This record gives sequence, C-alpha cells and structure tokens, in this order.
Amino acid sequence: MDLIAQFISRYRKEYDFYEQACRMTAQILDSNLQSAGVRAIVTSRAKNPIRLETKVRQRNGKKAYETVEEIYDDIVDLAGVRVALYFPAEREEVGRIIKSIFVPVADPKEFPTVPQTTTYEKRFSGYWATHYRVRLPETLLNESQKRYTEARIEVQVASVLMHAWSEVEHDLVYKPLQGQLSEDEYAILDELNGLVLAGEIALERLQRAGKLRVSQYDREYTNHYDLAASLLEMAREKLKGLDIHESVIGRVDLLYYLLKDLRLNTPEHLVKYVAALHTDFERRPLAEQVIDQVLSEDTTRYSGFEQIRVLDVPVVSLSATDLPRVTQSEAIGQFMSLWIEYETMVRKYATSTGTPVIGLPSVRLLRQIKNVPEDVTEAAERLRRFRNQLVHGIEVPDADYIRLQTADLRLVLDKLRNIMEPK
Repeated sequence: MDLIAQFISRYRKEYDFYEQACRMTAQILDSNLQSAGVRAIVTSRAKNPIRLETKVRQRNGKKAYETVEEIYDDIVDLAGVRVALYFPAEREEVGRIIKSIFVPVADPKEFPTVPQTTTYEKRFSGYWATHYRVRLPETLLNESQKRYTEARIEVQVASVLMHAWSEVEHDLVYKPLQGQLSEDEYAILDELNGLVLAGEIALERLQRAGKLRVSQYDREYTNHYDLAASLLEMAREKLKGLDIHESVIGRVDLLYYLLKDLRLNTPEHLVKYVAALHTDFERRPLAEQVIDQVLSEDTTRYSGFEQIRVLDVPVVSLSATDLPRVTQSEAIGQFMSLWIEYETMVRKYATSTGTPVIGLPSVRLLRQIKNVPEDVTEAAERLRRFRNQLVHGIEVPDADYIRLQTADLRLVLDKLRNIMEPK
C-alpha cells in the first residue's frame, strides 16, 4: 500500500471524528452569531475521502510527502465550517466573534491572494473571504468531548454570493473532471465574479438602508437583528476615532428581550445608553455594557432579567452541571440580592459626595472614596467581574463557588458600610 493509500485508509477510520468536530464548531458558532444579531448561514463538512485522495495525489507531485503525518499537516481543511454572510461588511465582526470563542492555530488567511497563473488575464479580483484555522476550546466541552480539541477546523467566512461563485469556480478550475478550461470558460467565470462583486456592493447598500430604517426614532425594534444593526451604528458614531474593534457586540438577543420587557426597545431609549459610553470604557461586549446600564438604573430590574436568562435556552449546550438548577438559582439569588445592596449603597454614597456614577461601581470610583483600603477595592473589582459572569456568561458556576463569592461580597459590604455609613 503506497503512502497516499495509507493516509486515506487512516482518514476513513477518523472521518466520523472530523465530522463531529466541525459539526459542533458550526453549532457553537451559529448560536453565537444568532445571539449577536449577525445574519448568516453556517454549514459544516468533513472532507470527502474520494475527493481528498485526488487532492492529495495532485499535491504530492509538488510536496513529495514522506510520511502520513506530513500529509495531515499539509491538509488544513479536513474539518471545515462555512459562514455565508447576508451582509459582507460583517466579516470583521464575525472574525472578532470567532477569535473570542475558539483557539487559533494559525493567523487568518485573507483573500484575494496572488492568483494562480493561467493564460487568461482576469479583470476582476476573484475570491474575497477570510479563512480561520482554529480548535475547539476545552472550556466548551465536557469530559467525553475533550478529544475533539485535537481537531483543526478551517472556518471560511464570505458572503453568500461569494461562496456560491467560489464553489463553481473551485470545482471547474481546481477539480477539472473534463480537462483544462478554455479561454471562453475562464472569461465567463471572470464575468460571473464581476457580477458577484457588484452584488456584494448591493448587499452593503441594502444593509445601510436597513440601518437607516431601524434607527428612525418613531418605531420599535422588531427583533434583535434590528437592534444589533442600530447598536453598532450608534456605538461607532459615539466612539468615532477610538479603537472599539477589540470588543464584540455580545448577546444582543438578551438585551433585546430586556429592553422589550421594560418597553425601552426604541432608538430614543437606546441612544441614551450608548451616549453614556465614555473613552475609557471596558473592553467588554457592547450589549453587556448597555445591559449593565439598564439594570443599574433600577435594581428591581435584576429579577426580571434573571427570568429572561432562565428562559434563554442555548442552541447548543456542550457543558452540563451536576447540581440541580434550583440549588444554583438559590445561590445566584443570594449573590445578586447582596450585590444590589452593595451597588445601591456605593451609588448613594458617591452621589452624596458629588461623584457621578455611570454603569456599575468601578475600581476607579472606589479609589475616589476616602479611606477605602486597597485590598477592599481589589476584592470589589474581582467580585464585579464575577457578577458580570453571572449576568452575561453562557456557563454558570456551580452553587458552592457562587456561595464562596457571596461570602466575600458580604465581607466587602461590611467593610464599606463602616466607611460609608459610620455610626
């Protein structure tokens, strides 16, 4: 058996492994894109063994493989995920989401690259996309699924139009089953590429028209996709000139249901919260920051938001807890009740001293208050991050860990009470 045949024989035995790895990746990514208000079609596939053998034998002419492992290292798309975007301008946002979820194994590859030389000289630029090579993180997998972290997955991000054109071009140019293409066939593919690029311009115009429509002040947001478009547009305008590209948009679906529940789901209300963002805002998702502002306005809103969180059932649930939900809910309730007491006290004290408070009480705010020890400030900052995990995180810590944080918060609250409410 030659080397290529050995590789294909081994791959056939591992096919289900790669199929499951890319399927889970696609489900996780699709769930996060939906939550962030990104319209896309997410699909996955493991490489077909028959087509893979043809590809490897073609590449072997240049690569001259010496081991099976060399072939595995060279073929980067055994497990593939395709993200077909309705709006091409959202490629960067999808990239930030991918980087925030998965473990990168190589730098993203941007297309177009230098085209393969042919006798036909193209007039249009060809394939526009970004390819990411990633692995599944252990934090999203239970013990029986940890083995899937070994799989390299290629995630291809492009518009729906570009994906369709590239599929046709790839099968005709790179997998010719009926011989080399003629000059006329290359010209037709080039012409189609021009139409696709024009179509992408039309999609971008359509997206801008949609943003203008949803930002009209005399209407409500009808879904979280509308809200996402409006939030991004308002944030870019407010923070113009600043580097906001490290922050993904976050769980806009939860923000939408919170605003809808409070009858605040209009551009007039949203712009008020976006306006409160300032130049040293935290590197956290925009939706989280707005949710925090909405909740901090009235601490009674926490209970309503917790109900929204309970009803939120992720599309994919790869981690489970051994504790009953009621035990976990009680622990969360105890922590949040104490947090509301802490937040109310700090806000009231800061207001009485003329210190403005935007969003949650921060470490900077505590340092402006006299006589607050540094260890208390540091503990409060750690507990604030834990509170963010409870309110915004997908995975909820177990009840015992939440109780430990509650005990720490009670100590911080007692120490601050002695400073802010002296007897």
